[in-house]
Amino acid sequence: MDFKKLLEETWRVFTGFLPALLVNTLALIGISLFTLGILAPVAAAGYMQSLLLTVRDQRKPEIGDLFSQMRLFLPLLGFTAAAVIALMLGFAMLVLPGIIMALALVFFCLYMLPLMTDRQMGLIEAVKESSRMAMEEPVTEHLAVVAIFLGITAIGQSFILGTLFTQPFATIFILLVYEWKTGSAAGKPVPQEEAPAAPPERESSGTPEGTP
Repeated sequence: MDFKKLLEETWRVFTGFLPALLVNTLALIGISLFTLGILAPVAAAGYMQSLLLTVRDQRKPEIGDLFSQMRLFLPLLGFTAAAVIALMLGFAMLVLPGIIMALALVFFCLYMLPLMTDRQMGLIEAVKESSRMAMEEPVTEHLAVVAIFLGITAIGQSFILGTLFTQPFATIFILLVYEWKTGSAAGKPVPQEEAPAAPPERESSGTPEGTP
């Protein structure tokens, strides 16, 4: 996995659609706050699919995309509620178990949302497939992906309005990795192979057609 090329492609997509990405990210934050987090998971799924289409088809993201995955409302709400309860219990016991649970959640479920929106997988199936993708050899590559994702996210949370910029950037990066891992050519920003040389033309014998 070429991280340099992945980050370069992330930057290209990010800067190419920056105004629309900022508007969509602001809308996602607004929906999450206005609904007290109830619509946050399903809106995040719509946000993820919207940016996947941007990565794959160079399609401009739209605010309406945030509501495009409403069929996943109940599964994602249940998953989020269970994850929050588990994290609260982990942090209530000791800080370290909570941190371990949070890191494990990111590590194994990083590709869950695109698998559910792009491949129409159910929740359990998507978690299993995301975990399998995370454990693909070499696992150190996925560890690096998680570290980059968390690092970019942490930078955004360290200053006001930073999330508006780092959230779409980090999401595009993850989606490019997803495309890479699932074998999509759009997710592999590598130099194109040179076209094979055309076969040499037959030399003319100089004899007119029909002449013995």
